[in-house]
Amino acid sequence: MEYRRLGNSGLKVPALTLGTGTFGGGGELFKAWGTTDVAEATKLVDICLDAGLTMFDSADIYSQGAAEEILGQAIKGRREKVLISTKGTFRFGDGPNDVGSSRMHLTASVEGSLRRLGTDYLDLYQLHGFDAQTPIEETLQTLDNLVRAGKIRYIGCSNFSGWHLMKSLAVSDRYGLARYCAHQAYYSLVGRDYEWELMPLGLDQGVGAVVWSPLGWGRLTGKIRRGQPLPETSRLKSKKSNDAGPPIPDEYLYNVVDALDEVAKETGKLVPQVALNWLLQRPTVSTVIIGARNEEQLKQNLATVGWNLTKEQVAKLDTASATTKAYPYWHQAFFDRNPSPV
Repeated sequence: MEYRRLGNSGLKVPALTLGTGTFGGGGELFKAWGTTDVAEATKLVDICLDAGLTMFDSADIYSQGAAEEILGQAIKGRREKVLISTKGTFRFGDGPNDVGSSRMHLTASVEGSLRRLGTDYLDLYQLHGFDAQTPIEETLQTLDNLVRAGKIRYIGCSNFSGWHLMKSLAVSDRYGLARYCAHQAYYSLVGRDYEWELMPLGLDQGVGAVVWSPLGWGRLTGKIRRGQPLPETSRLKSKKSNDAGPPIPDEYLYNVVDALDEVAKETGKLVPQVALNWLLQRPTVSTVIIGARNEEQLKQNLATVGWNLTKEQVAKLDTASATTKAYPYWHQAFFDRNPSPV
């Protein structure tokens, strides 16, 4: 397993991280993701550790805490061998202070995650989203206090816009507070918006990408092709818009899958392995979160590392997945003294 620096921090993380959204299966949304129990999770952790994958990502809202509890049981007795990443900010309770990035909610969230995971520290703690109602200074001072208390090693954020992240980094620099070294963001061959602003920001400020949904909500598994019906288990059939992901034109998706098919044949790899390998070669990417409903899926995803696409194959996938950037990014591309990093 390849290890990479998490942004400009001193922490080394594996190129692949196992996501635990499939652990627990609590509620309609997470039940559709998976229903992995403690015994199954323990087997998955065993396989990961054997392959050198030592980082596991969760969140308090995954199955309302059950995912963290199951992960805690699965790593019991081997805490020192793993890196734990989890998240908070989204609503976790019915009270007025059970949501957001206030001092009250973040402190309670971290304490709850520590208890469910059965540990006294978190290697990486990330805000699950940006809270516009809480002063950034309050949020970062709270996180800094938790770092100084030894309950968090490193901090990150997730789903921030460019100005959210840059303003937060400026506040940290101004007051000497702990700084975000990671941004957990959506990025895939059919979702390249991350490249427009967040990637240049990450390069400039030393923020590493922790990529979620790298297969575009299941669109890049190789099971979706032109002229074929959606698989019965596809998340794209979900009536919940947040579970199906952003809409993508059918022909655009088919063109990307066609290119993936070509490269898969050239490399002798599976379509999702090619899509994941493409991500691992992108600037700022520190680790890619993979999911697995079972051992077979996990082993297939683990085979993403240990080889690289050629420059020609990367270019083929770049061309097939290219889209027109939003303003002002398409306009900035005309200024050759300020070239885009991608």
